[in-house]
Amino acid sequence: MNSSFGKNINISLFGESHGKGIGVVIQGLPAGIKLDVEQINNEMSRRAPGKDALSTTRKESDIPKIQSGIFEGYTTGAPLAIVIENSDTKSKDYSILKSHMRPGHADYPGNIRYGGFNDYRGGGHFSGRLTAPIVFAGAVAKQILKSQGITIGAHISQIGNVLDKKFDAVNIDEKELTALLSKELPVLNDENIVKMKDEILLAKQEGDSVGGKIECAIIGTKAGIGNPFFDSVESTISHLAFSVPAVKGINFGIGENFANMRGSCANDEYCLTGGEIKTRTNNNGGITGGITNGMPIIFEVVIKPTPSISKEQRTVDITSKTETTLEITGRHDPCIVQRAVVVIEAIAAIGILELIKI
Repeated sequence: MNSSFGKNINISLFGESHGKGIGVVIQGLPAGIKLDVEQINNEMSRRAPGKDALSTTRKESDIPKIQSGIFEGYTTGAPLAIVIENSDTKSKDYSILKSHMRPGHADYPGNIRYGGFNDYRGGGHFSGRLTAPIVFAGAVAKQILKSQGITIGAHISQIGNVLDKKFDAVNIDEKELTALLSKELPVLNDENIVKMKDEILLAKQEGDSVGGKIECAIIGTKAGIGNPFFDSVESTISHLAFSVPAVKGINFGIGENFANMRGSCANDEYCLTGGEIKTRTNNNGGITGGITNGMPIIFEVVIKPTPSISKEQRTVDITSKTETTLEITGRHDPCIVQRAVVVIEAIAAIGILELIKI
């Protein structure tokens, strides 16, 4: 099993959802970078479970315990390693899942891939809980990028049938991204907060779940970052995005809408703004030929509904080789989109840090 990413900045995840703990080792960070631990903890709290009725009742502080790589507040150049202890596990809730495969989960392919030795409790190493150490790595990456004038922010662009407005792809400023952090739900149109909450709570009331979309913006990147083909900005960010368990799709710029356009409308025409080369539109989301063009990088991911639901579903008992039904018990999110916003920001930060080769 390989749970590592990156050549220049390498991150390696470890742990399981109901094991003793989870964590990450980050290699390739230069020495002498001052890290704001309080800011990192703030990022961790954005993803942490058990905060309100919109998420699981599992309560985890998600406070990272630094094991190595930081001394007196600065990186030492050694691998930066952290552990996040699991404290609120209820493994007995998952005993039936050794034989009964949950629809929409990785139970069955994981069982086959690892010969039945996979930890099935809460999804084990396949669990979305492993996104907590990703958020830590992303928080470190954000601070490094911030020192180079690069800011990353994201908002919920859709939950169920409720749509938020999109970023102005040409004109996004840091204040707009920062303002999202103070909102109950990070949306651009505040009227959607109550609508999205109602959509989530209705699914919860019905023993179901709901999915959505997250739009992410990266501002302050200079032109010339990335490579064509295999190490393009799109392929790097996509690689990381699809490492987040619930992500099932991604678009850059106007994405699938390119299919409805002619080149004369789709092309981003160049212009001079304050003596700098910019584009009049940003349909390509700040990337052409796999390389940044100096405009804001814009991408949107699709988050599937949480597969753990209380409704009875049909499945197979792999021990008896019989068809059966399963009603999942335990504590689960009716929607994970709002908790995933910071995760998507994190993978964006990790991807850009990997490409700029600090």
